[in-house]
Amino acid sequence: ADIPVIPDLEEVQEEDLAMQVAAPPSVQVNRVLTYHDLDNDLMKFAAFQTLDGEVDLKLLTKVLAPEHELREDDVSWDWDHLFTEVSSELVTEWDLGQSERED
Repeated sequence: ADIPVIPDLEEVQEEDLAMQVAAPPSVQVNRVLTYHDLDNDLMKFAAFQTLDGEVDLKLLTKVLAPEHELREDDVSWDWDHLFTEVSSELVTEWDLGQSERED
């Protein structure tokens, strides 16, 4: 009566849903707005001039930096070089602080 039964491969595949991965949802992506488009929208529409209808953002929008001033070239970091540079600056600042205290 207690004879073990070897399951069929089809039964095992049906039961093992944990190993199956669902297909990702398909979403239609519309055009992504550029910084230029966002800047134009910010200046054109009054809806962007206030936050929650209460906070006036006009002063902030006048002093926002343009995109070309914020863009920076990608620079790769080398850990040894970066550590040496920061350590050197800290030692220099510490030495200046010590010499000012002595004077």
